Amino acid sequence: MTPQTITAAASGTWNLGDLRVNRIGFGAMRITQDGAAFDPDAAPADRDRAIRVLRRAVELGVNHIDTAAFYFSRLRSANELINRALAPYPDGLVIATKVGPGRDPSGAWMHHATPGQLRGQVEQNLRELGRDHLDVVNLRIVGTGSIAERFGALAELREAGLIRHLGLSNVRPHHLAEAQAIAPVVCVQNAFGLGFTPEQQAEQRAFIRLCGEQGVAYVPFYALAGQRREAGLRPADAPAGTPDDGDGTAADSQADAVSAVAQARGVSPAQLRLAWTLHLGDNVLAIPGTGNPEHLAENIAAGALRLSEEELRLLDPAGQDDQDGEDGRTGDRAGLPG
Repeated sequence: MTPQTITAAASGTWNLGDLRVNRIGFGAMRITQDGAAFDPDAAPADRDRAIRVLRRAVELGVNHIDTAAFYFSRLRSANELINRALAPYPDGLVIATKVGPGRDPSGAWMHHATPGQLRGQVEQNLRELGRDHLDVVNLRIVGTGSIAERFGALAELREAGLIRHLGLSNVRPHHLAEAQAIAPVVCVQNAFGLGFTPEQQAEQRAFIRLCGEQGVAYVPFYALAGQRREAGLRPADAPAGTPDDGDGTAADSQADAVSAVAQARGVSPAQLRLAWTLHLGDNVLAIPGTGNPEHLAENIAAGALRLSEEELRLLDPAGQDDQDGEDGRTGDRAGLPG
């Protein structure tokens, strides 16, 4: 490691329960194939390169990896790649998994998972990762109904020692309250990033603050990729804060601003989006994924990028107006050149 190397430690830390992680992590969604995640026509990723990327991520200080048994392509499984690359797992490495309506062996998305199926998914993750327990298990939600029965089933597995901590994915505030009444929640994963409408921005920012007040991490997915919605979700099932609720105008209007600010700072648009994500709150964790070693280093280096108030206003005028007066993250990380 050279003196110029920026590691994930530059992003700061947050606790997932009793597990301290750097705020820049790694998402394994795209590690199994080239191109867009879950594209049935995408070519499987080169296995050796994927393993090298995972090992390099840990070398660069990543200690929070997000995965799921339903992250797979025709020939690759994210969990299998993680196991092959990193087992025996280093001390301090936190692997977060996800269960709920996932994909069947053909790759088709399901829209329901029973408590029994959830247990089967937990056991599948344990087998594939080669673990005797899972650090964090996120319950993936489709729809707005009660999650008590499903979350309760995971809470029982936590009591049995198969799960250390529980989280939620694709949820609304009332889901968090319902779950917290059953067992502690350490993180919430929702779709969020630049390109949301002002109304959506305000809703998700309020959720971030609510999570922070409860010591809960907020982990936005697709913050880097700019996808309009999580794969497998119908627009009606997505949280009222995903870009599908609008017409895409907000996302399109910000692309030029992102490019202009990135060029002025001498960083990539992806780095800028990650820096913007991290500024949203101390409890916000980023989990960008890539199969490219160079992009991996760039993503991790974004944890050291500090954005000025003027840059934040250029990127997201309405959101920055909402942020004014709140405790943001605009001044406590070392800046990249520029």
